[in-house]
Amino acid sequence: MGTRRLGKFGLVLVGALGGVLISLGLTAAAQRGGPLPLKDLQQFANVFAAIKGSYVEPITDEKLINDAIKGMFSDLDPHSSYLDEDAFKEMEAITQGGFGGLGIEIGSEDGMPKVIAPIEDTPAARAGILAGDVITRIDGKPTKGMTLNEAIKLMRGEPDTRIVLTIQRADRDKPIEVPIVRDIIKVRSVRSKMLDDNIAYVRIAQFQERTVEDLTKALGTLSKDKKPKALILDLRNDPGGLLDSAIGVSSTFLKPDVLVVSTKGRIPSSNREYYAKPSDYMRGYFDDTESKLGSTVSDWAKSVPMVVLVNVGSASASEIVAGALQDHHRAKVLGNRTFGKGSVQSVLPLSADTGIKLTTARYFTPAGRSIQVTGVEPDVTVDDTAKGNLFRLPREIDLDRHLANASFAEGDNKAPSEDAPDVEAKMFEFGGSDDYQLQQAINLLEGRAVKRNDPALIAKAKADQPTAEKAVDAGASDNDKAKVKDSKKNQEAEKKTPMTGNGENIERFQITPDGLVPLRQ
Repeated sequence: MGTRRLGKFGLVLVGALGGVLISLGLTAAAQRGGPLPLKDLQQFANVFAAIKGSYVEPITDEKLINDAIKGMFSDLDPHSSYLDEDAFKEMEAITQGGFGGLGIEIGSEDGMPKVIAPIEDTPAARAGILAGDVITRIDGKPTKGMTLNEAIKLMRGEPDTRIVLTIQRADRDKPIEVPIVRDIIKVRSVRSKMLDDNIAYVRIAQFQERTVEDLTKALGTLSKDKKPKALILDLRNDPGGLLDSAIGVSSTFLKPDVLVVSTKGRIPSSNREYYAKPSDYMRGYFDDTESKLGSTVSDWAKSVPMVVLVNVGSASASEIVAGALQDHHRAKVLGNRTFGKGSVQSVLPLSADTGIKLTTARYFTPAGRSIQVTGVEPDVTVDDTAKGNLFRLPREIDLDRHLANASFAEGDNKAPSEDAPDVEAKMFEFGGSDDYQLQQAINLLEGRAVKRNDPALIAKAKADQPTAEKAVDAGASDNDKAKVKDSKKNQEAEKKTPMTGNGENIERFQITPDGLVPLRQ
């Protein structure tokens, strides 16, 4: 992919998938930090020559150079990285809404692949893979000690071919075998439907090139016969995407010319403000006098009562939209604290098909808030399910080398209480009849009481669930008692994502037909 194609990415915020990207059309030679350190570069050349000439096995120049470039990013924040040819291709695939694989976002824990999140409406999600599942075997081969690159070589394959993943789930004593049929993944950006009592529901799974257009069509269809009386915008588990799509979505629901987001960095080009200007960001889909659909949508979408659903998986572009609508008092934000990624990455092309992704700025909500590590706090906190929180993903603050937030002292503050009750919470479909947060959003819109969770269900589940303490009281062996103790420690560590910076160190990657693409490095 050449630099001409790179321009298609525009401004990209892929959040949990890698950061806020700005394609600046810069080159590596555009240094602003003074002359190159020639003495140090000579030392690098000497090391290069020594390895090239004397290492026990031959190494190509390309590998040495690529590894050296990657090494320069090793102590930077987790969202800055070298983009090789595969990473470039994956970036284009994500922003255009299609890529190959199983449909899971994975990381590494204790030397084994761990599922960060299954992507909605993909083979992995349909097979029942859940966030937090640890992949212990791939087609019968143990993953312990495998690198993620080795694991991906076993996972990838042609569409319509079968693979069996053996997973260990936190609430299960025995491993689970999950057969999955590989497929080409097409992430559907926008889904919508009309709920009971004339309430419109719109879910955005990812901010892609067509998101604004698809949102327009969805809202137009929802209001074709009758204007909805209220709207629910679902951004849960939305990892982000294109910045212009995020601004376009925000502009759909905000008055024209209000501030959506601003960015601040060291260089002048990083200091920018983005406003809700339909003519700039809607590409003619909204407020177009020649488009009946555009004028119809803009009339009601900016005025009806509105709730935005978020959770720990809502990141970057999702947080920009939620923060803008919250700051302008356009919508109530309901759910759980979001991921907390408030930094901006710039893509600098190095060649026709490689580049670097470098953090160059932080972004701020219209009220001047930085959500870096803190996330967007909901106006109304509601657990994932009636039994408590289901999604227990690492947040920005859990990543090594994350950027600090000057307005938040990590060591002196504690996270808001989001402890999930020690009971099993079952996976549900976003927008489905068993979607607890959606039910509470409807209650909020219709003036009924909103409950964070259902204490009766929690109490019943605890009573029905055999506890480790009962096993000990029944005369368990010392070995069993030790296992129980370790299990409880692991469950507590899994449940909590403290804002003290002591969370899991999880490296994130995306499974694609071309291999393993790093998401967090």
